[in-house]
Amino acid sequence: MVPDVFNGTNATDQWSFDQTPGAAEKLRQHWDTYITEDDIAKIASYGMNALRIPIGYWAFSNSNTTYITGADEYLNRAVLWARNHGMKVWVDLHGAPGSQNGFDNSGHSGDVNWQTPANLDETIAVLEIIANKYGTSDFADVVAGIELVNEPISWGNNNWTLTQEWTKKAFVRVREAASNKNLRVVMHDSFTGAMSWLDISKSLNNNATLLEASFAVDSHLYQVFTDTDQNRTQEEHIRIACENAQQLSGSQNASLPVYIGEWSASTNICVQGNGTNFGGTSCNTTGCQCSASADMKDWNATLVQTVGRYVEAQLDTWETSSSGYFFWSYRGGGAWSLEEGIEYGVIPNPVTSRKYAKQC
Repeated sequence: MVPDVFNGTNATDQWSFDQTPGAAEKLRQHWDTYITEDDIAKIASYGMNALRIPIGYWAFSNSNTTYITGADEYLNRAVLWARNHGMKVWVDLHGAPGSQNGFDNSGHSGDVNWQTPANLDETIAVLEIIANKYGTSDFADVVAGIELVNEPISWGNNNWTLTQEWTKKAFVRVREAASNKNLRVVMHDSFTGAMSWLDISKSLNNNATLLEASFAVDSHLYQVFTDTDQNRTQEEHIRIACENAQQLSGSQNASLPVYIGEWSASTNICVQGNGTNFGGTSCNTTGCQCSASADMKDWNATLVQTVGRYVEAQLDTWETSSSGYFFWSYRGGGAWSLEEGIEYGVIPNPVTSRKYAKQC
């Protein structure tokens, strides 16, 4: 997300970066400057009321690794800043021991070795540390949830049944460690959809109502990563965004809270001079512009409108059919940046305002 930090290295993730010369100083500089309290104040000014903050397990348990510690200090600062500006926080365990998905976002790309007994136990131990600190009455006014693990895959080296069984065990341990019994314990859906978690929800929520439920699911709904996504027009993306309401409402109606823990404005769309659009990342006709190949500050009015319609269709669905949502990310560049999206009119400000009504 911040390529400049990696300049001069061959690192591809934090595991490899932390072994490079000067990594500790570079990380400290990044932590000190990337997100400040002023940024939290800006997010609150957009009409948003919650932050999902990712952190790796090594911030709390770092024996026999090469990771650099210290991120927990900055998590604590962010929680206090959120309190100052009336915002809630989810603490999201984004990287688990052994890597839960093999993606660079887990901290260590490559092999997936999360589901060894030792790694699963260490993950729970880290979650207990987090719950013992942030699940207390002292933080009950600001920390609303703890996410057990981000994006564990449900294929390859991860056994889907074991993921569900582990989730039940981790849920109980986090609830026992947290004195704030209003804390919501959240699990990513493992890319299987929220409806596949209904049996787990019935077991853990014990017939609680939607508002009273302690267990919730996090779904990440993007339309940019598959070949099929790349070929869709923006009108097709908008239709899918609207249709997502059906699956989300099904879970909500079954008293399983579902959050959109990640979504973005990105669809890799190109808009032609006559206003029509197609899926792609480049074009060479007069007046054509693509979201992936032009800085947002240089987008023409038609591209801003085309991407803005998709953003608002998603917002309408999340507002009516989910328990909440978190844009990925506040600062990520172009269609991945909440900050730029607000600044250049792609995302409504406040987020509850609308330019393109009744799309769904």
